[in-house]
Amino acid sequence: MTSTMSNGNGNGTRPSPGARTGPMPSALELLRRPEAGAPAKTKVEEPTSPQLPELPPPSPAGPPGLLSAGQTAALAAPLNRAHVQTRSQAGRSLNYLEGWFAISEANRIFGFDGWQRETIELRCVAEAQRPIGRDQKPGWGVTYIARVRIRLGSQAKGGATLVREGSGAGHGIDTDLGLAHESALKEAETDAMKRALMTFGNPFGLALYDKQQRQVTSSVRQGRASQHQGSRAQAGVGQWVGETGTIGSQVRALGPAGIPAETSAASLVALAPAVVQQLHGAINSLPRLQLETLVSAFRQRFGLTEGAPVAAAITQKQHHDWIEAFLVQVEGREWGNGS
Repeated sequence: MTSTMSNGNGNGTRPSPGARTGPMPSALELLRRPEAGAPAKTKVEEPTSPQLPELPPPSPAGPPGLLSAGQTAALAAPLNRAHVQTRSQAGRSLNYLEGWFAISEANRIFGFDGWQRETIELRCVAEAQRPIGRDQKPGWGVTYIARVRIRLGSQAKGGATLVREGSGAGHGIDTDLGLAHESALKEAETDAMKRALMTFGNPFGLALYDKQQRQVTSSVRQGRASQHQGSRAQAGVGQWVGETGTIGSQVRALGPAGIPAETSAASLVALAPAVVQQLHGAINSLPRLQLETLVSAFRQRFGLTEGAPVAAAITQKQHHDWIEAFLVQVEGREWGNGS
């Protein structure tokens, strides 16, 4: 990142690359969004959803499609409420994301070298003396406005890019005029950057503009996953290996290896492309170890050969039902009866 300033049939479909990075909200909650329960069509076009990653690597943005399937899924995923901050302003409670978190999410989703930030306008619009604090000390109030441009893709001349812009304002109050200017300038630039990034999707705060906040979710599992990551750094991978074994033993109960999946007419009904895409997004939100376990168990349950793309095989109602059962098994501790 650089910053500058200037003024359905079970046989599979064609696989395409996909990736998932970082923890996301509960996969079970993603899967149980309203469209997952919509009646499936018996005859639809072949889903063209991306291939699920076997081992999800970081996926930087870049030509030719600018956004990979994994990045698109990350941008469409609900926003975890744990990342949302609250402040009081003019008697109202406002929800927002901190600037550092927006930058961190941009690095995670687009890649450290996959996006650029440019301040294209920054100017002071107000400067006046004013009393400060309870002691009413003499000081200054300063306001800046800024406009920031976010660019994804190639930096080469003529290369494919995706550009978004946002405007923001910043206010600085201090007894020292210089410090008031500094505070207002930084706040304006950060505010404009967040507004530009917000247009990309929920992880950057788009979900907060919905008054009902239907795309803001709470996930106990995410908090525990973060704790596991900290434990892994301190105590090595033993704890993770033990967790993987526990998950694996739970999933084996869903269907032993080598036994064909249900083949009733209802179970073979093709999934609508939107439902397939939703399944992919839910699975991509799983932590790495759970994702690996799901991929392995799915191969066994539905008789896929090693190396066959799992994403392309998710085309029928039986696949949807099995994946939901998997999520209930591994997330049941947090979700009770799977709701």
